[in-house]
Amino acid sequence: MTQIGNADPVHIPARQARSVTVRAGNRVQITDVLGGQVGDIFVYNAYDIAEHHSASHTRTHNSRLFPSLGQYFVTNRRRPILTYLADTSPGVHDMLIAACDPERYAALGDPVHASCADNLRRAMAELGHPPLSFIPQPINVFMQIPVATEDGTLSWLGAPTVPGDSVVLRAEMDCVIVVSACPQDHNVINGPGPTPLSLQVLPSL
Repeated sequence: MTQIGNADPVHIPARQARSVTVRAGNRVQITDVLGGQVGDIFVYNAYDIAEHHSASHTRTHNSRLFPSLGQYFVTNRRRPILTYLADTSPGVHDMLIAACDPERYAALGDPVHASCADNLRRAMAELGHPPLSFIPQPINVFMQIPVATEDGTLSWLGAPTVPGDSVVLRAEMDCVIVVSACPQDHNVINGPGPTPLSLQVLPSL
């Protein structure tokens, strides 16, 4: 596998996804270019995609809905795959909401709408992987879904980011990272509409 570091930023157009393959120790910066945009992040073991980031295992590992800075995201085999290293955004993120998919948009009367699930399938197919039968729960950076303490109700609010806000994640194993600039426009999570993200791989410290 080719190590990637100090590479030029990868532009992720609105409603699309891009992937990078990185070695353990590399850092990945995801930037909200124009502000107010959610990013769905999917992470796989570079050598065995049956092992992938698991939101439920990460919540168990950290005893939190979302990790604090310095904590791990872990796989379905309970191994660290990413560390939440730095964040210049308001720090509002989500790991409860499933990736949008064709079935969700069909239920909304929009069956040909782009989706994060299809973006992931396309990105993995471009890397030579067979069609995915399972879509993991993504790491939804910049997504604002507060949980009411009284009754557990979820609210759908706009991403609170401004242009240039970013998160930095460190790879704890060689991995494939797919980032989708979420195409959701049937609610307010992406403000007035989807916009681009940027993805850059940085070398080990």
